Amino acid sequence: MDVAEIPAVPEWLPDHLRGEGVESLYPPQAEAVEAGVTRGENLVAAVPTASGKTLVATLAMLASVERGGKALYIVPLRALASEKRGEFEAFEEYGLDVGVSTGNYESEGGWLAGKDIIVATSEKVDSLVRNDAPWLDDLSCVVSDEVHLVDDGERGPTLEVTLAKLRQINPGLQTVALSATIGNADELATWLDASLVDSDWRPIELKKGVHYGDALHLEDGSQKRVAVRNSEDQTAGVVRDTLGEDGSSLVFVNSRNNAEAAARRLASTTADFLDSEERERLAEVASDIREVSDTDTSDDLADAVESGAAFHHAGLARTHRSLVEEAFRDRLVKVVCATPTLAAGVNTPSRRVVVRDWRRYDGTAGGMKPLSVLEVHQMMGRAGRPGRDPYGEAVLTAKSHDELDELFERYVWADPEPVESKLAAEPALRTHILATVASGFARSREGLLDFLEGTLYATQTAERGRLAEVVDRVLTYLERNGFLDREGGELSATDLGHTVSRLYLDPMSAAEILDGLRAAGRESGAGAGAATETDGEPTAEGAFQSASDLRDGTAGGAEPTAGAGAGDAGVDPEEVSALGLYHLVARTPDMYELYLRSGDEEEYSVLAAEREEELLGRPPSEFAAEFEDWLSALKTARLLEDWAGEVDEDTITERYDVGPGDIRGKVETAEWLLGAAESLAGSEGLEVVPAIREARTRVEHGVRAELVDLAGVRGVGRKRARRLFDAGIESRADLRDAEKATVLAALRGRRRTAETVLENAGHRDPSMDGVEPDGSVSLEGIETGDGSGRDANETGEDQSSLGDF
Repeated sequence: MDVAEIPAVPEWLPDHLRGEGVESLYPPQAEAVEAGVTRGENLVAAVPTASGKTLVATLAMLASVERGGKALYIVPLRALASEKRGEFEAFEEYGLDVGVSTGNYESEGGWLAGKDIIVATSEKVDSLVRNDAPWLDDLSCVVSDEVHLVDDGERGPTLEVTLAKLRQINPGLQTVALSATIGNADELATWLDASLVDSDWRPIELKKGVHYGDALHLEDGSQKRVAVRNSEDQTAGVVRDTLGEDGSSLVFVNSRNNAEAAARRLASTTADFLDSEERERLAEVASDIREVSDTDTSDDLADAVESGAAFHHAGLARTHRSLVEEAFRDRLVKVVCATPTLAAGVNTPSRRVVVRDWRRYDGTAGGMKPLSVLEVHQMMGRAGRPGRDPYGEAVLTAKSHDELDELFERYVWADPEPVESKLAAEPALRTHILATVASGFARSREGLLDFLEGTLYATQTAERGRLAEVVDRVLTYLERNGFLDREGGELSATDLGHTVSRLYLDPMSAAEILDGLRAAGRESGAGAGAATETDGEPTAEGAFQSASDLRDGTAGGAEPTAGAGAGDAGVDPEEVSALGLYHLVARTPDMYELYLRSGDEEEYSVLAAEREEELLGRPPSEFAAEFEDWLSALKTARLLEDWAGEVDEDTITERYDVGPGDIRGKVETAEWLLGAAESLAGSEGLEVVPAIREARTRVEHGVRAELVDLAGVRGVGRKRARRLFDAGIESRADLRDAEKATVLAALRGRRRTAETVLENAGHRDPSMDGVEPDGSVSLEGIETGDGSGRDANETGEDQSSLGDF
């Protein structure tokens, strides 16, 4: 189909597409148009990677806007939101307005009301529904990218419920779902009342096979010689062969450590294929990488990139990942060794994909478990870039002839598994049932079950009784904890329930936080497990059930079990410590705790004993199964305390065996949970609000208490704040009136940085023209938090804050 033949789209679109090199539609795209995607019809497009799914979505959205509507594009990852924004902003020259929203779960996103196309994560859309964003009524088209991720146990239920709610808000809403090739695309189409485009067509050929010995065995029965030299491992031989054909490689492995180790080894292979210009450009990329953070991870990545190799995993900072992805797309980096996170939709195609590890550790299985066919096929789909590669090859590696046969049977010739709803799990329903009642989508048990009939779970199961049983258990939990009221057959959210839903908290997280905060205001001698109403008075059984009660199985009002810690005695609100608050939010279901390594249990048991008076709420017995989780939360809290105590990032990554991205993730989650704790404490009239606010601000900026005000100036952050403080500038007001020569000296002579900081502080004359650094300002001995006295960022521009990642 010629682009000029596409019906119902803006008249400028055909010329725009031709300008992008698109003269005609791919077969799956043409099939989608014929199915009515530009005329408002629902559609599920289950087609391989690189087969033009995004253009199908674009046609639907632009046609919808042309009819006077508003379009929403839902993505599973923040990185994808940024990528799609870049694509859709090209339409702004034609008068369209594009907005992106991925954070601040307490906002209704009112500023998005004037946008024509909105890009958001599924969690953000869910929060917008909970906060009753008025512009949702104006939606005419919603696109769900990577919709097969409804199968994901963590994020799938949110996407599933969100789509069901959007369709209930707007009965005429056009729904377009984009999926990988899966085993039951027809069920997704049935759920969404949609036409189905199910195709395995690709714009360039994808050859799948298994490497064994010195040969690549392809699915059509042919073989290619891909020799492995004596000094090489199998992966290096395959990568070298790809480089010999001027191609790039993606190597998928099963852990972060393996990704880093593989990149280090392959750097010696890729280095031989770089010309002088590439070396110069890679040196610049490596320099940018080193400036992101002062960690061994950053240095290791930069070292590999200088030789044309890289690694990619969730432990990297966002800027690290972006730099690697851009250099790989530009074919400067020749090979990227990645965990499967890179297969989740980010645009990083390559000539050859190597799936080196097809098993990974699964704690629920107690050992190594094979990857799913769908996951491996998603990795394989990254092979081959239209317009750049003549073909793509996806290669698994085998160590024996038996494994060669197994890999063909298990992955090369196999069809992807069907996706299955994960909605019926209690943790998922706990959150979504409260939100569904609080936002008015259901006002009775029967109404709730009717709403759930609009989900994929209801489409896929005939076991209506199972869902009803889980719903009843969750309703009992929510009522007992004071989040819901039931009068007769009517359900309503309490004030507390509305608050928890608006804050986007798991109700169990809210119960844990409230239990700990109430302990901080409890008179000495009151049991930490005592049930309380929202005014803090004891109540009869059936009211609030504390999180500590849930851990040990006692009912509300029961006596504490033997071995309860100092939390039973209560904590003076004025003496609540940052560690206590960090530990409180770290033990909620909404925080991913750090694992306890060998020897950690003893170390953190000692720490718990030493600082027991700071910990909020009653700890479990050291003999209980929950004690290990309690200690894992304490380890996570200690990391946050180190960060807020200005310990060097490098020291933190080494001490806790984490990456810069892990620190950022823990900090962001702690900020959000502490903000929620502050709201809960305020609504409950608890006296710990000032302590929570200070702990949140400190972890946000990564500073000690005396730097909170200074670090809040945009562009300052933790390291610059410490330098300014030690130069005698101790507050925002001091900075506003500071001598410019002093500021310039404290900021290491960086004039542009000094001007920006002073301008943000409101200085009357931020210009640094003619200003020289004050030579009397000494930077010797500036504290970094590890007692070394050295500045951790001697080379390159220092980071203003971790939030810049």
